[in-house]
Amino acid sequence: MITGNKGEWSEIYALFKLLGDKQLFLGNKNIEKLEGLVYPIIKILRTENNGNFEYAIQDELIIISGSEEILKIPISEFKKNALFLLDAIKDNKERTFSVPEIEEFMQSINCISLKASSSAKTDITIVVHDQRTNQQPTLGFSIKSQLGSPSTLLNAGKTTNFIFKIVGSSLTETDINDINLIDTRSKIIDRVLQIQNKGGEFVFVKTERKIFSNNLVLIDSLLPEILSKIVFDFYSSEFSHLTDLVNAIAEKNPLNFDIENEHKFYEYKIKRFLTDVSLGMMPSKVWTGQYDATGGYLIVKENGDVLCYHIYNKNEFEDYLLNNTKLDTASSSRHGFGEIYKENDQLYFNLNLQIRFTK
Repeated sequence: MITGNKGEWSEIYALFKLLGDKQLFLGNKNIEKLEGLVYPIIKILRTENNGNFEYAIQDELIIISGSEEILKIPISEFKKNALFLLDAIKDNKERTFSVPEIEEFMQSINCISLKASSSAKTDITIVVHDQRTNQQPTLGFSIKSQLGSPSTLLNAGKTTNFIFKIVGSSLTETDINDINLIDTRSKIIDRVLQIQNKGGEFVFVKTERKIFSNNLVLIDSLLPEILSKIVFDFYSSEFSHLTDLVNAIAEKNPLNFDIENEHKFYEYKIKRFLTDVSLGMMPSKVWTGQYDATGGYLIVKENGDVLCYHIYNKNEFEDYLLNNTKLDTASSSRHGFGEIYKENDQLYFNLNLQIRFTK
């Protein structure tokens, strides 16, 4: 029996839905269909543990080839099963569950697992017809589902800690202990506030890990500094959405960019960062700037629509990333941040960067 969570079942739903629709809809920054922009789908490629399969669209039939046999399945079957599966995903309250009726259909079309083979970086690969260029690009996608809980874009770790020096305050040992013992729901924000109330200022020193810092510098030499400001603002203001945090830093312009002509320095640099993170940059590995085979995201919406964002359509992709992400607080004890500590008679405080999709 095949069991999976809502996100995993969403991969199968996306396969059925796209084959039923026969076209790929592009999304805008608000996760709505871009009117008048569609890519007719020629075929979908899927890597299974038992081989590679092609789902080609011909009129009202799906031609499935791979291994030995060639199957011909009416498109209406994919539409019907997509609707059934969408309801099953929405209605299920369990963390993982099975859908026996869908499993039966999956077996009949050589689809034997929920997730694409782990050796493949993409969840799904689609060959489309681009009417603007008259080309047939092969586009790889990761699938992000709004049917389950929001996924992270950048996972927290010691690798994503930013180290700040506390200056201008003469905190006593008692002060330090009292601050570190604050255990409210928003304890990190409250500790930062208490340090500031005692006259302390936070000065960014460096990221905890050199590789992450160098990856950021590779994308943009000022990125460590910019992100440190955004991370600090997140822990010392009411903002969490990246659009709000970027607008706030642009307003303050702490790096003194020449904004006389309204250049969007901060927005542009953060978009570059988000794009690189989404296409392969990891804080713990040396980043070369080479994007994964995955060039974008398919978003499975709560209403069942499937929208695509791809580096092939760079502007929409970047707008989507900026408008649909927020900073989030990870476990401070696990990742070693949020407490005052002393080194060589100097006080320090680490803050952590984690980025999650809003839905």
